[in-house]
Amino acid sequence: MTDTEWRRDAEEILARGRRFDRRIPSFLLRSPLSRLGYLWATAIGWTWGTLWSTGEVERRHGLLVFRGMPRGTYMRGGQCVGACFLTGEAAPSDAVLRHEAVHKQQWLRYGFLMPLLYLAAGRDPLRNRFEIEAGLEDGNYVPRTRSAR
Repeated sequence: MTDTEWRRDAEEILARGRRFDRRIPSFLLRSPLSRLGYLWATAIGWTWGTLWSTGEVERRHGLLVFRGMPRGTYMRGGQCVGACFLTGEAAPSDAVLRHEAVHKQQWLRYGFLMPLLYLAAGRDPLRNRFEIEAGLEDGNYVPRTRSAR
């Protein structure tokens, strides 16, 4: 897929996601209820990271970064759960942490709905609106272009 093709497709997917979000009752988005879901997710991420992390826990880009997680305790190159980023041995780059910080904001917006909406968006990051919104280049899903941050 060319740079132009995935960017065009990404814009369409984001527009579809925005249209879908208008159907979600406002009391569920960026609300005390969604904040509760975010705090719940952060507690789950913190517990999971505390159980499995063998590395130093750092605070970077507004995230608690749990390094040294064994393979199989997180998805892909790492996973954001609330305000926690769970990853392997390698130190994540600033670009990856920018990407994950967007996921943290998504948790704040959607709260308890986030896992369901993310699952419904699918496993293909090039078609998943949450990965697209977080930045496919920063997330290392597509090659970085000169116009990227």
